[in-house]
Amino acid sequence: MAVRLLLAILFLVIVLPFSLVAQGAKSIVVVTAASGDYLFGCGGTLANFIDAGYKVYVVQIGNDEKDSVDLGPAETRLVNTEDAEKAARMLGVSDILNINDKSGELGGISPNEMRNHISIMIRHWKPEKLFLPDPYMHYEPDWDQYFTGRGAEETNYSNSGYFLPEATKAGLTGGSPRETYYYGTYRPYRPGEGGHNAAKFMPVDITKNFNKKVAAIQALRNRNHRYAVHSKARLEMAGKPLGLLNEITESSTRSLIRAFVKELAEAIGGKHGFEYGEEFNYHGSAPGEEAPLPPWIEERVKPIPK
Repeated sequence: MAVRLLLAILFLVIVLPFSLVAQGAKSIVVVTAASGDYLFGCGGTLANFIDAGYKVYVVQIGNDEKDSVDLGPAETRLVNTEDAEKAARMLGVSDILNINDKSGELGGISPNEMRNHISIMIRHWKPEKLFLPDPYMHYEPDWDQYFTGRGAEETNYSNSGYFLPEATKAGLTGGSPRETYYYGTYRPYRPGEGGHNAAKFMPVDITKNFNKKVAAIQALRNRNHRYAVHSKARLEMAGKPLGLLNEITESSTRSLIRAFVKELAEAIGGKHGFEYGEEFNYHGSAPGEEAPLPPWIEERVKPIPK
């Protein structure tokens, strides 16, 4: 009995105040494993929020050093970083931080280290909303997304005074986003898939910002060139060559990217009655809504005497 009462007090005194710090801040932090992941998964939704006055900040974990066909790792990293910054600006992102861990090898990074990197930036930007790759998607072939999503998710409890005391000492006090959006990247969600515990499935209409999303993704020229080259080779090996890729040029690559993004957005939108859509597993409560207290606190709640 005494232990449960102590836990309730700790929640009310320590955890809850930190979760309320960022409620008034119209900002969003997006965590992504690679430069293109968040653009495919939630670029249109972010553009909607930017139109509504939000500032969007991106934390990229991987350095994209392996995402090319004719460049070495160092040059690949530099070119992809430049493309990523251009794409972010085109979408309207306010700032992007690249942690520069080695892409394709994020499983070798300590989850605590990754969590702490992201937590520092959440304390700095104090967002109202957090977007992260969904580590609960089934059969995700890109393990970098899984490890990034897991580290990002842990920031929801790592921003109290018991974590990162050095950051608190430096003036970066704790604070957790009140809304979390889990996103998939290159395919729609399957029924009942993804999210953690009581996540709510949330579709978003991105029709008005679909073209902005496409333009931002098309700005990832080096990554897109690699995708076109690999797609052409795979289709030819399967005996199904694509006329669009008879010659790989910037124009044909841009057309390929637009066709892929269009098919993805139409497939998602068609499930929910939109022309173009994105979808998320969502935790939290929007401003003006009361976040529910855990059952073990609710059972002991008493009305305040008048």
